[in-house]
Formats: sequence, C-alpha cells, structure tokens
Amino acid sequence: MNTDTIFAPATASGRAGVAIIRISGPKTSKALDRMCVRISSPRVMTRAQLWDPSSQDVLDDCLVAWFEGPNSFTGEDVAELHVHGGRAVVESVLAALNSIGGLRPAEPGEFTRRAFDAGKLDLTQAEALADLVDADTRAQARQALRQMGGALKMRYDDWRDRLIKALAHLEAVIDFPDEDLPVETAKALWDDG
Repeated sequence: MNTDTIFAPATASGRAGVAIIRISGPKTSKALDRMCVRISSPRVMTRAQLWDPSSQDVLDDCLVAWFEGPNSFTGEDVAELHVHGGRAVVESVLAALNSIGGLRPAEPGEFTRRAFDAGKLDLTQAEALADLVDADTRAQARQALRQMGGALKMRYDDWRDRLIKALAHLEAVIDFPDEDLPVETAKALWDDG
C-alpha cells in the first residue's frame, strides 16, 4: 500500500477551457478538506470553490469529483479537480496541493502504476493505456482499446493453457516411455500446434 498521496495534471498543459488535476492516495480527503467544502457524494461532480490552504485566497470555482477507494482507477481514494484551464489557475492549484503535508507531485505513469499494483489493470492493459495515449491514428486507437478490453490477455492466456497442456503430454511420453499411452496423448501434441 502506498503511504504517500500524489497529484498531477491529467490533461495536457497549455491554454484550455478545462484542466483536470488528479489526486490519489490516503490523504486525498485531507487535501479536499483543506482546499474546499467537503465533497460527500462519491462519483458525483460537485461545484466548489478552491482556496489556497495557507492564504485562504480563492483559486478557482470548479467541479470536483470524489472516488472512494477501492472503487477508483488506482484503487485508492481519488479526487479530480476540473478547474479552468488557464496556466495561472492550474499552477496556483498545483502549488496549493504541494503546500499540503504528505502530498507530492506524481512521477510520470505513477497513477497507472498504482492501478496495476492494486490489480485494477494487468500489464497488457497498462501498456494499452500508454498506446492509447500515444495513438496518432484511429486504427492505433482501436487496437489499443481492444487490448485494454482484454483481447491480448485472452490470447496470452490461450497460449499459456495450450503450452501447459503440451508440456503435460510431453512429460507423460518422457516419464512413461514403456507404457502404452493412448495414441491421443502423442497425437494431441501435434494437433494442438
């Protein structure tokens, strides 16, 4: 279990109408308590004013979404701050989060890593998420979405099952060379390939 709480923009930097800042970890509710009125309903967007915890200056009038762990992307308590996308707003909110003890900026890919560690994604899905973010064409995006849906995992699981079955048949032929094993045992090795 992670003991630190991380935060980072979930949207690309630059001028935009909306920027999303994600927070994940055990002190997520502490951050919300320090910066806005407590959000009580999970999975509901709530309008709230964000303020700087040290100066009490209002930073933005935004939307906040709260996701209680383990029912979140990372499996931890998560909040998303949907703030106005101007650079001054985003930077002031990030600075305010950084001023709260126990919170730190996330490393690249750390939210996905936490989702993987919590069993929310397997390795093929985590890789597919990176592929989807990097997709330049619709075909690349479709392939990544299929992989996120488990297509590659199912293929790997099928290969694994077939290899285990083939190994069992080979071991039977090797371990019992003098036995009259059913013809199907040896035949199954070649037919399953």
